[in-house]
Amino acid sequence: MQHDKIEKNIGLMAILVAVVISIGGLAEIVPLIFQAQVTEPADGVKPYTALQLSGRDIYVREGCYVCHSQMIRPFYSETERYGAYSVAGEFVYDYPFQWGSKRTGPDLARVGGRYSDEWHRIHLIKPQDVVPESNMPGFPWLLDATLDGELVTKKLKVMRMLGVPYSDAEINAAAESVNNKTEMDALIAYLQVLGTKR
Repeated sequence: MQHDKIEKNIGLMAILVAVVISIGGLAEIVPLIFQAQVTEPADGVKPYTALQLSGRDIYVREGCYVCHSQMIRPFYSETERYGAYSVAGEFVYDYPFQWGSKRTGPDLARVGGRYSDEWHRIHLIKPQDVVPESNMPGFPWLLDATLDGELVTKKLKVMRMLGVPYSDAEINAAAESVNNKTEMDALIAYLQVLGTKR
């Protein structure tokens, strides 16, 4: 009898479905909040430098995350190709994290140090010069755009408000550390630190 009432009343059905999904979601999410491996940095993980953080923002702005994931799943086929699988403690300073789910291009979670800065520069200007079959677009305009030190300083302050442990000295030195650096320099610095535990 009760079952018939629920099935015939779409409003009641929607409310009950929402309640069930909420309870299930809470049962999955709340325990993670209290696990140290999720909320504390993995061994060796440090916050991004001012230049690397700027590069990360350029990575997001240019939509690199649309084609590249940054999360190696714990499957043999992935760890064999990309390296050790990703753990939550690697991403505690990422706001927002760049896990992604689409791999038009390769996963970049462990790309840091795999190629030289010059390789990345050529690849970002015209990818087909180093990977002929690549369908990635070039980003040559990054060579001409310089970083704004004042904006970078503000970003570090905001990141500290979010819980990233930047010191006053790091924040005060941020503008000088990106002086005369291009967006290309920043993006390469970001790519070179991925998977190296910074």
